[in-house]
Amino acid sequence: MGQNEEGGGDDGLEVRVRGQVQGVGFRPFVWQLARARGLRGEVLNDAAGVLIRVAGADLDGFLRALRAEAPPLARVDAIEAVPARVEAEGFVIAASAGGVVATRVVPDAATCPECLAEIRGEGRRRGYAFTNCTHCGPRFSILRELPYDRARTSMVGFLMCPDCLAEYGDPADRRFHAQPIACPMCGPRLWLEVDGAEVAGDAVAGAAALLASGGILGVKGLGGFHLACDARNGAALARLRARKRRPGKPFALMATEAMAEGFAVLGAADRALLRDPAAPVVLLPSRGVLPEGVAPGMATLGVMLPYTPLHHLLLEAFAGPLVMTSGNLSGEPQVIGNDAARDKLSGFVDGFLMHDREILRRLDDSVERADPPMVLRRGRGRAPGTLALPQGFERAPQVLAMGGQVKAAICLLKDGQALLSHHLGDLDDALTHEEFGRAITDHAALFDHRAELVAVDLHPGYRATQAGLAMGLPVETVQHHHAHLASCLADALWPLDGGPVAGIVLDGTGFGPDGTIWGGELLLVDWCGFERVAHLHPAPLPGGEAAAREPWRNALVRLDAAGLSDLADRLFADRPRAVVRRAVAAGVNAPMASSAGRLFDAVAACLGLCPDRQSYEGEAAMRLEALPGVGEPYPFAGLDPAPMFRALAADLVAGVAPGVMAERFHLGLARAFCAPARALWAEGRAQAVALTGGCFQNARLLRACLGELEGVPVLRHRAVPANDGGLALGQALVAAARHIGAAEAP
Repeated sequence: MGQNEEGGGDDGLEVRVRGQVQGVGFRPFVWQLARARGLRGEVLNDAAGVLIRVAGADLDGFLRALRAEAPPLARVDAIEAVPARVEAEGFVIAASAGGVVATRVVPDAATCPECLAEIRGEGRRRGYAFTNCTHCGPRFSILRELPYDRARTSMVGFLMCPDCLAEYGDPADRRFHAQPIACPMCGPRLWLEVDGAEVAGDAVAGAAALLASGGILGVKGLGGFHLACDARNGAALARLRARKRRPGKPFALMATEAMAEGFAVLGAADRALLRDPAAPVVLLPSRGVLPEGVAPGMATLGVMLPYTPLHHLLLEAFAGPLVMTSGNLSGEPQVIGNDAARDKLSGFVDGFLMHDREILRRLDDSVERADPPMVLRRGRGRAPGTLALPQGFERAPQVLAMGGQVKAAICLLKDGQALLSHHLGDLDDALTHEEFGRAITDHAALFDHRAELVAVDLHPGYRATQAGLAMGLPVETVQHHHAHLASCLADALWPLDGGPVAGIVLDGTGFGPDGTIWGGELLLVDWCGFERVAHLHPAPLPGGEAAAREPWRNALVRLDAAGLSDLADRLFADRPRAVVRRAVAAGVNAPMASSAGRLFDAVAACLGLCPDRQSYEGEAAMRLEALPGVGEPYPFAGLDPAPMFRALAADLVAGVAPGVMAERFHLGLARAFCAPARALWAEGRAQAVALTGGCFQNARLLRACLGELEGVPVLRHRAVPANDGGLALGQALVAAARHIGAAEAP
């Protein structure tokens, strides 16, 4: 009998189950399955997954049921069975074993219906904020190392009471070997803290009262602290924005599904994503009934359902939607420790809802969209879920990819899987850079990863690149936009021998092999290399990095290039135009760039959208996307936007609505790039068209491109961010492909 899912005979089987099978109730599931069929043997966790030794009748049916009837949070990648002699009378759950780590860590999961009913019921866990079972609760955020057992989590200091111990030891109970199991008698404790002192009485009721009075509350969640306030209270929103110095960036909201229906439009796909065990922040169309301070200038709202018992209890006590935004100083990582919260967040909040279970791993909330489906930020609930590698990468070495400078994330390749880390942040921040270093060490230890090869971005100034070069391992350098496209190919499981693809890459900036700044590219790409077929007509970035912060600078140079200097003088009369023009003419701090992101900024500034300064990355483009309107595409001359600006100028003079001009720009840009990409496919030079880069977080642009490419095979992101959060995955697979190619070369 080979390595497959078929088995039988009297001698028994040794069965290896690989995948997401620890911490999800898989062992009790196997125990119940075996007992129901009268089988004998044992099941245990080890570093490679779940190991089963089983004998008896109907082993074929047992193997089929392992996959077909697996617990809700389980993901079975492979079931391997070999003949084995099994000496056993009954069927037992044996102690965990160690060994080389090859299993998968389970992401934190939202409260299941059974636990939710329990905290609302009359039993001993009524109102208990840390109720969980094998179907839900904390996992990755509390784990020190594998195998996943209580002694290796931050629950180690909470000794189980007799009742919890009985549940933990009963294979028929859904809490059998639920490592974070707890109750009010023995588990973590919750309290409300104001001005450094614990407030007597019901902590949740006190917190709800503080919120109802317009206060701001620090809430310790699964992966870090949030700052919460009443989403319906404009004064509270303004106070939170002033205290956090966050003037415009949208706040995430937490609400029940029924509450969300009152302020957002929910489709079937939205509801399904909201209810997913990952409980991500889901971008939903706004009904326009909440104060503008929730998400200034946006047509969408980021909404998540309560995903812990604490959140359920707080929302029920408060009876309304809450802002639930990351608890951090501007630019710094989210706070996870109680003392750090008191030190850093006390100036923001009027009180803390705290507990004494340690958060071992910082995890920002995942941010996603259901229609069209995309992941904008990979975090709590998704990480550390692994991704299967495309066909042909079975022989990939163990690779560590370092990612980029912003939206940093690392990626590890091992055993035919890619582990793309959670969002780490901007490496320009010193604390985030420290966190980045810890994440590399942490992930390598947690997954027993021994890198043979390091993949880095081409930009020598990226801190991630510098860290990779300093490791003393063989290094593969991967151009930024090639990595973006490779991440899209990986997300689509494009085979190693799938042939070339026409790749449209639209983002802010990336270092090109010619030493210039790229960002609006049409590449003919395969796993190992690329050809630059066409690119957005370049323009200077006046002031360098200042151009990314001040959209008017980009508008000035684009209007000047289109022969519209008079319009630029009228639109930006109070800006230092002459100084900027002299610097551009002299080539002083004005590098040429084909950046699509800066083109979005230029158009937004022409329409009066935050022309002076963006208060957060992408603000101008997001406000441009949010303007409602319909219209025909603006013209481009190939990939030169000068005709587009001339048509936009005419519309400005004619008083055309800003939303119409926004629509015409999106459609024109999509047509300009998709026409030559379609031609590459039609000529047989490309097997498909791939869409990637941070600009494709823009649903309006994505839909426009999909419309232009109707009838063409299109590859796009679904589980991996199109932005720099997916960059490391692309780097890792390019490096692996080159390694495989070199090994197979004659």
